[in-house]
Amino acid sequence: MKIVIYWKTSVILLMLLAVTTGCNGLAGIGGGKKMPLLFEAGFEDGSLGDWQATDPFAWQIEPGDEGKVLALYKQSEYEPRVRSPLNINLIRNFVVGSFVLELKMRSTTKDYGHRDMCLFFGHQDPLHFYYVHIANQSDANANSIFIVDAEPRVSIAKTRTEGTKWDDNWHTVRLVRNAAEGTIKVFFDEGPEPIMTAVDNRFDWGRVGVGSFDDTGQFDDVKLWGYER
Repeated sequence: MKIVIYWKTSVILLMLLAVTTGCNGLAGIGGGKKMPLLFEAGFEDGSLGDWQATDPFAWQIEPGDEGKVLALYKQSEYEPRVRSPLNINLIRNFVVGSFVLELKMRSTTKDYGHRDMCLFFGHQDPLHFYYVHIANQSDANANSIFIVDAEPRVSIAKTRTEGTKWDDNWHTVRLVRNAAEGTIKVFFDEGPEPIMTAVDNRFDWGRVGVGSFDDTGQFDDVKLWGYER
């Protein structure tokens, strides 16, 4: 009897451990689908080796409030072939389809209508990618989800807020991409509803990264869940 009790106890403990590990190591894209953690960066090692920037001289590791951070500290000299963001820094070694990207972002530029921070995904080459542009005010060129498809960027947002206010504080941003369904959702801080959504199937794989259209900012605690292509 004691052997049976000990065995049952061991099984329960193992099940609890598995559930806990799953909660810490997996992220969902909806429909019960879960993906493993592929990449994370806290920048404490001071290395930029995992990153590939359009202009490496515009980026550096800086001291932050609670450790080191990745900083886009000056305007890039990169000149895209079509109208699109100037400051792009991609995670070097991962190409993904469906994914979840979560990180902390802080704007370090002056306050104005198009004060922005960006996330990039589905990046196949400099002329084919998506990006999220989070800015104070929404219009045809700001605070939306865009596609660059061998021509100047075009908004593809299905829904979006009137603007996402940047200040001098850190904010948590979560980007969820379901490549099979084409859905794109962007969450800001603890808001239960996405600040913008889109549905597009043109690029179902690509690299992921951070940056800004033409401003400066800092990034930290980057985590990428997904499956490698």
